[in-house]
Amino acid sequence: MLLIHCPHCEETLPEAEFAYAGQAHIVRPADPMSQTDEQWEEFLFIRENAKGAHYERWRHLHGCGRFFNAVRDTVSDRFLTTYPSGTPRPDLSTLTEGKA
Repeated sequence: MLLIHCPHCEETLPEAEFAYAGQAHIVRPADPMSQTDEQWEEFLFIRENAKGAHYERWRHLHGCGRFFNAVRDTVSDRFLTTYPSGTPRPDLSTLTEGKA
């Protein structure tokens, strides 16, 4: 069972409490009407499939209901850290495994 730490509630709970919401730090185009079909395809569907640290969005569905970001190692399936949405990506060199 995966345990995920909500940075808003400050609780570490089972994955069933949360909903995955896709890759984090995806920026919506400033002028959507100027985008080509290919650019919209890129924005909507093309995502990184990293081996190792991956930045993800999650929502504490059965708790505070708020969105947050997480760094999850896709090899070990462990969460390296979680942090509120809207804050910069954490420096991976300072992270230690085991913090949910």
